Amino acid sequence: MNILVTGGAGYVGSIVAEELLNQGHDVVILDNLQQGHKKAVLPEAQFILADICNARTLDDVFSQFKIDAVTHMAAETVVEYSVTDPKRYFQNNIIGGLNLLDAMVKHDVHRFIFSSSAAVYGEPQTIPIEEDHPPNPNNAYGESKFIFERILDWYRRAYGIRAISLRYFNAAGASERLGEDHRPETHLIPNVLKAALGNSPVTIFGTDYPTKDGSCIRDYVHVVDIARAHILALEKVDNLSGGVYNLGSGTGYSVLEVVETARKVTGINIPIKVNSKRLGDVATLVASSSRARSELNWKPGLSELEDIIDSAWRWMKQHPKGYES
Repeated sequence: MNILVTGGAGYVGSIVAEELLNQGHDVVILDNLQQGHKKAVLPEAQFILADICNARTLDDVFSQFKIDAVTHMAAETVVEYSVTDPKRYFQNNIIGGLNLLDAMVKHDVHRFIFSSSAAVYGEPQTIPIEEDHPPNPNNAYGESKFIFERILDWYRRAYGIRAISLRYFNAAGASERLGEDHRPETHLIPNVLKAALGNSPVTIFGTDYPTKDGSCIRDYVHVVDIARAHILALEKVDNLSGGVYNLGSGTGYSVLEVVETARKVTGINIPIKVNSKRLGDVATLVASSSRARSELNWKPGLSELEDIIDSAWRWMKQHPKGYES
């Protein structure tokens, strides 16, 4: 298939594109490079510098390329900023997404895989979180993802868009060729490893959460496993349209446990600095991925935290300044 990957120069998007190429698909990447990197675009893919908020450009893309399916990852993603500047998140994550869906309808493209998020759940009532857990986002990022899931349902009913939404938990790790390089970096594992490289403290946001050691607990999923879930979703979207699936390992690790594991992997006694809680963070997010296992035949193959951190560490040592290296 010829697959359009929006946000394909970003962290998850670039590795999704890599896996699609490995499976023999043709890949067209569309990215505005606001958060992505041109060097993360593999030479086997076709790259278009563009923004999904530009409806005319999207129309040109669908006119130029015979697109068979779309995997949509272009989005504003920093949770903390979504609390202080929600307008950006609704403009980009909803209006831009609507432009994309409208271009698909116009050009008779019906397969759509959506990069959603565990942020749709907010503060969970039960752990592990099932897909039928009531959505209650506590930041504009999670709200924008949930609204767009609902929009997809209406486009399915009215226009025949066949879509699957994948609710990621915490993507982490690296492939052999590609890794994580955000500006600014807000994710824990790369920041811990940067602290190891620079022999400087890593900042911990809050140690008074109602958890076993007072720090946040998250479910870490190797980014390659997330990318492989997209392949499986594309294969099954015609039969499972409308499906929503958690992508997680089912195991939670606290921030302090991540730091301790990184110390083990790197052999460096990484110091910590405690700061106040960040806006929009919840205490615990751990997934039940039983639906993805049974219906998509997906299971994480790289689920051990030590292996996830080791892959990220190997990539970071080769790219100490990220894609600027």
